[in-house]
Amino acid sequence: MTLTAPMQRPAAPPVSSSLSPRERLEALCDPGSFRALRSGVTSERSGPRAAPGDGVLTGAGSVGGRPVFCYSEDASFMGGSLGEAHADSIVRVMKLAGRAGAPVVGFVESGGARLQEGHAALAGYGRIFRESVELSSRAPQITVVTGLSAGGGAYSPALTDFVVMTERARMFLTGPKIVRAALGESVSTEDLGGPDVHERNGVCDLVAADDRDGARRARELLSMLPGAVGELPPRALGPEEPVGDPSAPVPAEARRVYDVREVIEALVDHGEALELRSGWARNMVTALARIDGRTVGVLANQPWRLGGVIDQAAAEKAALFVNDCDRFSIPLVVLVDTPGFMPGRRQEEAGVIRRGASLLHAFAAASVPRLTVVLRKAYGGAVITMNSKDLGADMVFAWPHAEIGIMAAGQAVDFVHRRQLADSNGSGLRAELTDAYADEHLTADAAAASGFVDEVIEPPETRARLAWALAAMEAR
Repeated sequence: MTLTAPMQRPAAPPVSSSLSPRERLEALCDPGSFRALRSGVTSERSGPRAAPGDGVLTGAGSVGGRPVFCYSEDASFMGGSLGEAHADSIVRVMKLAGRAGAPVVGFVESGGARLQEGHAALAGYGRIFRESVELSSRAPQITVVTGLSAGGGAYSPALTDFVVMTERARMFLTGPKIVRAALGESVSTEDLGGPDVHERNGVCDLVAADDRDGARRARELLSMLPGAVGELPPRALGPEEPVGDPSAPVPAEARRVYDVREVIEALVDHGEALELRSGWARNMVTALARIDGRTVGVLANQPWRLGGVIDQAAAEKAALFVNDCDRFSIPLVVLVDTPGFMPGRRQEEAGVIRRGASLLHAFAAASVPRLTVVLRKAYGGAVITMNSKDLGADMVFAWPHAEIGIMAAGQAVDFVHRRQLADSNGSGLRAELTDAYADEHLTADAAAASGFVDEVIEPPETRARLAWALAAMEAR
């Protein structure tokens, strides 16, 4: 497994040429289910690649037997630029999705507002933006960016819930020519807005090999999501046997690193999880998976990166994920192994307080079932921030050797017993005091005795306990 690749990413299909608008939508929908919603062809071309609706094809079909509305822009018609009729087609399909309570998937490849139409084109983007925001309270929205998308063609995807970029996609507000004219900077379209750029900054959730793989990614996301806000995600059949011991990859020593994705794979159905925004804030893992057939959002500190410390980017990434899961009625499973928040001037200047507070707010406001498992250590403000019981977690479990407290024992003793240590001539006292503090304040049993943790569980029991808790809270 590589650090930057999503967990269990299926092998990419051979790279092919881009698909036509109709081929994209047919690849998205169940075989034979796609039906176009507009029939007037405005392009001068004819044949299977002609795009109704002034350079955009809209329609409806089904994915996994559930209804979906969709559209695909045609870059071969005036560069996919958006005009008034083009915008009307997209707005119409979004309104229909809102009324039906069904998801919208858009394949976007647009040079932005059509210059020949001036204000009418700008107004078209305004209508799309407003409709997207209104739809966000009713149904999921997914965008697959299939080529160059600039200006409004970049803002439009960013307003949706999930963004998939193909390898040939390029997305930016202002293109290289404008950058060169305004700043004197020469930059390629790839370096300005390629998938590698947006995978690292969090704009892009998933990267696909090509158009067909992008459609597959969208189908995979839809299978984890409810058809409408307020509904539950579809339930699948869970495996009969657990995948393995989740503690196997976790070293006993608190300072040794490991890949938390291996723990996740041992807890979720079939060892399969769809990691989102894997290239951004890699010290925090966000993934959709299933436990006993139920969709869950897994949020985990990643010790492999920065020791699992929480910085401002990780807090922002986690807060966005918690908010998404809450909106789509997806229960949260939080795996904790962190020494705390990243200290230092650069973090304070970057707004770590604001970002950390946004994560606290997201957890405290979430109404979905929330479960926490402390794997190895949890210190400081991160103990509270990572879905603590007092923040509203429904159940908090800890593995037997987990350490939970305000700070590590050695650091705590330096504060609590500084005068006694200053008067001591040997190091034996410090070691004795450290062990005593750890036994009294940091053990999982001490946390359970104080009510901070609901139950101390053996690692092999974790999956079964999570499945039981999810089932118990499903009807709430």
